[in-house]
Amino acid sequence: MSGVSLDMQTGHIVTVIGPNGAGNTTLLAALMGLLPSKGESRYAGRDLRLLTTEERVRCGMCLVPERRELFTEMTVEDNLVLGAYTRWSERAAVQRDLQDVYRRFPRLSERCRQLAGTLSGGERQMLALGRALMAKPRLLLLDEPSLGLAPLIVREIFRILTGLRELGVSILLVEQNARAALETADYGYVLETGSIVHEGSAVSLSHDPRVIASYLGGQVG
Repeated sequence: MSGVSLDMQTGHIVTVIGPNGAGNTTLLAALMGLLPSKGESRYAGRDLRLLTTEERVRCGMCLVPERRELFTEMTVEDNLVLGAYTRWSERAAVQRDLQDVYRRFPRLSERCRQLAGTLSGGERQMLALGRALMAKPRLLLLDEPSLGLAPLIVREIFRILTGLRELGVSILLVEQNARAALETADYGYVLETGSIVHEGSAVSLSHDPRVIASYLGGQVG
Protein backbone atom coordinates (compact mmCIF):
# COMPACT_ATOMS: atom_id res chain seq x y z
CA MET A 1 0.00 0.00 0.00
CA SER A 2 1.17 3.55 -0.67
CA GLY A 3 -0.14 7.09 -0.47
CA VAL A 4 -3.04 6.17 1.80
CA SER A 5 -4.16 9.12 3.93
CA LEU A 6 -7.35 8.98 5.99
CA ASP A 7 -8.95 11.47 8.34
CA MET A 8 -11.50 10.56 11.05
CA GLN A 9 -13.75 12.94 12.97
CA THR A 10 -15.29 12.11 16.33
CA GLY A 11 -18.69 10.44 15.99
CA HIS A 12 -18.43 10.07 12.20
CA ILE A 13 -18.70 6.97 10.08
CA VAL A 14 -16.03 6.78 7.40
CA THR A 15 -16.09 3.99 4.85
CA VAL A 16 -13.39 2.51 2.64
CA ILE A 17 -14.77 0.68 -0.39
CA GLY A 18 -12.90 -1.20 -3.05
CA PRO A 19 -12.54 -4.56 -4.78
CA ASN A 20 -11.09 -7.76 -3.32
CA GLY A 21 -7.33 -7.50 -2.99
CA ALA A 22 -7.29 -3.70 -2.87
CA GLY A 23 -5.72 -3.69 0.60
CA ASN A 24 -8.78 -2.93 2.72
CA THR A 25 -8.19 -5.62 5.35
CA THR A 26 -4.45 -4.86 5.35
CA LEU A 27 -5.25 -1.23 6.16
CA LEU A 28 -7.25 -2.14 9.27
CA ALA A 29 -4.68 -4.69 10.42
CA ALA A 30 -1.92 -2.09 10.09
CA LEU A 31 -3.91 0.47 12.09
CA MET A 32 -4.35 -2.06 14.90
CA GLY A 33 -0.67 -2.95 14.88
CA LEU A 34 -1.27 -6.48 13.64
CA LEU A 35 0.87 -5.80 10.57
CA PRO A 36 3.96 -3.60 10.25
CA SER A 37 3.49 -0.28 8.46
CA LYS A 38 5.43 2.80 7.42
CA GLY A 39 4.36 6.41 7.56
CA GLU A 40 2.57 8.33 10.30
CA SER A 41 -0.58 7.15 12.08
CA ARG A 42 -2.00 9.23 14.90
CA TYR A 43 -4.97 8.56 17.13
CA ALA A 44 -6.25 11.02 19.73
CA GLY A 45 -2.96 12.88 19.45
CA ARG A 46 -0.81 9.79 20.04
CA ASP A 47 1.68 8.28 17.61
CA LEU A 48 0.43 4.76 16.95
CA ARG A 49 3.92 3.65 15.97
CA LEU A 50 4.84 3.82 19.66
CA LEU A 51 1.91 1.67 20.83
CA THR A 52 1.46 -2.10 20.86
CA THR A 53 -1.84 -3.63 19.78
CA GLU A 54 -2.85 -4.06 23.42
CA GLU A 55 -2.07 -0.42 24.15
CA ARG A 56 -4.14 0.67 21.16
CA VAL A 57 -7.09 -1.30 22.55
CA ARG A 58 -6.65 0.35 25.95
CA CYS A 59 -6.65 3.75 24.22
CA GLY A 60 -10.07 3.03 22.71
CA MET A 61 -9.39 1.33 19.36
CA CYS A 62 -11.20 -1.91 18.61
CA LEU A 63 -11.25 -4.14 15.51
CA VAL A 64 -14.12 -6.40 14.47
CA PRO A 65 -12.43 -8.70 11.94
CA GLU A 66 -14.04 -10.12 8.83
CA ARG A 67 -14.19 -13.63 10.31
CA ARG A 68 -15.60 -12.30 13.62
CA GLU A 69 -13.19 -14.53 15.60
CA LEU A 70 -15.70 -15.58 18.24
CA PHE A 71 -15.02 -18.18 20.92
CA THR A 72 -17.46 -20.72 19.51
CA GLU A 73 -17.30 -23.13 22.48
CA MET A 74 -18.19 -20.38 24.95
CA THR A 75 -21.59 -18.87 25.61
CA VAL A 76 -22.79 -15.63 24.11
CA GLU A 77 -22.53 -13.91 27.49
CA ASP A 78 -19.01 -15.18 28.13
CA ASN A 79 -17.94 -13.84 24.72
CA LEU A 80 -19.41 -10.45 25.60
CA VAL A 81 -17.76 -10.28 29.01
CA LEU A 82 -14.41 -11.16 27.45
CA GLY A 83 -14.76 -8.02 25.35
CA ALA A 84 -14.31 -6.04 28.57
CA TYR A 85 -11.06 -7.76 29.53
CA THR A 86 -9.24 -4.42 29.91
CA ARG A 87 -11.90 -3.30 32.42
CA TRP A 88 -12.48 -6.36 34.61
CA SER A 89 -11.74 -4.37 37.74
CA GLU A 90 -14.84 -2.26 36.99
CA ARG A 91 -17.33 -5.05 37.69
CA ALA A 92 -20.40 -2.87 38.20
CA ALA A 93 -19.68 -0.85 35.04
CA VAL A 94 -19.11 -4.02 33.03
CA GLN A 95 -22.48 -5.40 34.14
CA ARG A 96 -24.20 -2.13 33.19
CA ASP A 97 -22.55 -2.23 29.79
CA LEU A 98 -23.59 -5.86 29.33
CA GLN A 99 -27.23 -4.93 29.93
CA ASP A 100 -26.85 -2.02 27.49
CA VAL A 101 -25.57 -4.43 24.82
CA TYR A 102 -28.55 -6.69 25.47
CA ARG A 103 -30.89 -3.72 25.01
CA ARG A 104 -29.16 -2.85 21.75
CA PHE A 105 -29.14 -6.49 20.57
CA PRO A 106 -32.25 -8.20 22.02
CA ARG A 107 -31.46 -11.44 20.20
CA LEU A 108 -28.22 -11.75 22.12
CA SER A 109 -30.16 -11.44 25.36
CA GLU A 110 -32.48 -14.24 24.22
CA ARG A 111 -29.48 -16.44 23.39
CA CYS A 112 -27.15 -15.41 26.21
CA ARG A 113 -26.71 -19.02 27.42
CA GLN A 114 -26.23 -20.53 23.96
CA LEU A 115 -22.80 -21.42 22.63
CA ALA A 116 -21.60 -18.81 20.15
CA GLY A 117 -20.99 -21.57 17.60
CA THR A 118 -24.73 -22.30 17.42
CA LEU A 119 -25.69 -18.78 16.27
CA SER A 120 -26.73 -17.78 12.77
CA GLY A 121 -24.47 -15.58 10.64
CA GLY A 122 -26.38 -12.43 11.53
CA GLU A 123 -26.38 -13.26 15.22
CA ARG A 124 -22.63 -13.90 15.11
CA GLN A 125 -22.08 -10.47 13.60
CA MET A 126 -24.24 -8.91 16.33
CA LEU A 127 -22.19 -10.77 18.93
CA ALA A 128 -18.93 -9.55 17.38
CA LEU A 129 -20.23 -5.96 17.47
CA GLY A 130 -21.55 -6.35 21.00
CA ARG A 131 -18.24 -7.79 22.20
CA ALA A 132 -16.42 -4.82 20.66
CA LEU A 133 -18.76 -2.36 22.42
CA MET A 134 -17.93 -4.00 25.76
CA ALA A 135 -14.41 -2.61 25.33
CA LYS A 136 -15.90 0.92 25.36
CA PRO A 137 -14.27 1.85 22.04
CA ARG A 138 -13.81 5.39 20.82
CA LEU A 139 -12.80 4.16 17.35
CA LEU A 140 -14.37 1.00 15.94
CA LEU A 141 -12.72 -0.65 12.93
CA LEU A 142 -15.13 -2.91 11.04
CA ASP A 143 -14.00 -5.33 8.35
CA GLU A 144 -16.80 -6.44 6.00
CA PRO A 145 -19.66 -6.56 8.57
CA SER A 146 -22.19 -7.54 5.87
CA LEU A 147 -20.16 -10.48 4.52
CA GLY A 148 -22.29 -13.57 3.97
CA LEU A 149 -25.45 -12.08 5.45
CA ALA A 150 -28.97 -12.00 3.97
CA PRO A 151 -30.20 -8.58 2.77
CA LEU A 152 -32.64 -8.13 5.66
CA ILE A 153 -29.89 -8.82 8.20
CA VAL A 154 -27.52 -6.47 6.35
CA ARG A 155 -30.04 -3.65 6.71
CA GLU A 156 -30.39 -4.38 10.42
CA ILE A 157 -26.63 -4.42 10.96
CA PHE A 158 -26.22 -1.06 9.21
CA ARG A 159 -29.13 0.39 11.16
CA ILE A 160 -27.34 -0.64 14.35
CA LEU A 161 -24.11 0.96 13.14
CA THR A 162 -25.91 4.24 12.49
CA GLY A 163 -27.28 4.09 16.04
CA LEU A 164 -23.77 3.94 17.48
CA ARG A 165 -23.35 7.62 16.66
CA GLU A 166 -25.34 8.41 19.80
CA LEU A 167 -22.53 6.81 21.84
CA GLY A 168 -19.95 9.09 20.24
CA VAL A 169 -18.20 6.13 18.63
CA SER A 170 -16.24 6.85 15.46
CA ILE A 171 -16.39 4.04 12.90
CA LEU A 172 -13.97 3.15 10.11
CA LEU A 173 -15.91 0.77 7.90
CA VAL A 174 -14.30 -1.43 5.26
CA GLU A 175 -17.07 -2.80 3.07
CA GLN A 176 -17.59 -4.28 -0.39
CA ASN A 177 -21.32 -3.58 -0.22
CA ALA A 178 -20.66 -0.06 -1.47
CA ARG A 179 -24.30 0.97 -1.64
CA ALA A 180 -25.03 0.10 2.00
CA ALA A 181 -21.74 1.60 3.13
CA LEU A 182 -22.28 4.94 1.39
CA GLU A 183 -25.87 5.14 2.63
CA THR A 184 -24.56 4.80 6.19
CA ALA A 185 -21.30 6.76 6.14
CA ASP A 186 -20.54 10.47 6.39
CA TYR A 187 -17.40 10.29 4.28
CA GLY A 188 -15.85 7.73 1.97
CA TYR A 189 -12.64 6.64 0.30
CA VAL A 190 -12.22 4.34 -2.69
CA LEU A 191 -9.18 2.08 -2.41
CA GLU A 192 -7.77 0.33 -5.47
CA THR A 193 -4.49 -1.61 -5.69
CA GLY A 194 -3.33 -0.19 -2.38
CA SER A 195 -3.96 3.50 -3.13
CA ILE A 196 -6.80 5.97 -2.59
CA VAL A 197 -8.24 6.84 -6.01
CA HIS A 198 -11.38 8.79 -4.97
CA GLU A 199 -12.64 10.41 -1.80
CA GLY A 200 -15.42 12.71 -0.73
CA SER A 201 -18.63 12.93 1.22
CA ALA A 202 -20.65 9.72 1.06
CA VAL A 203 -23.40 11.59 -0.79
CA SER A 204 -21.03 12.90 -3.45
CA LEU A 205 -19.41 9.50 -3.96
CA SER A 206 -22.80 7.85 -4.35
CA HIS A 207 -23.45 10.23 -7.26
CA ASP A 208 -19.97 10.01 -8.78
CA PRO A 209 -20.21 8.38 -12.25
CA ARG A 210 -16.96 6.48 -11.71
CA VAL A 211 -18.16 5.02 -8.41
CA ILE A 212 -21.58 4.24 -9.85
CA ALA A 213 -20.07 2.39 -12.79
CA SER A 214 -17.55 0.42 -10.73
CA TYR A 215 -19.28 -0.24 -7.43
CA LEU A 216 -23.00 0.57 -7.49
CA GLY A 217 -24.05 -1.51 -10.47
CA GLY A 218 -25.15 1.45 -12.52
CA GLN A 219 -24.42 2.70 -16.01
CA VAL A 220 -22.90 6.02 -16.91
CA GLY A 221 -23.99 8.09 -19.86
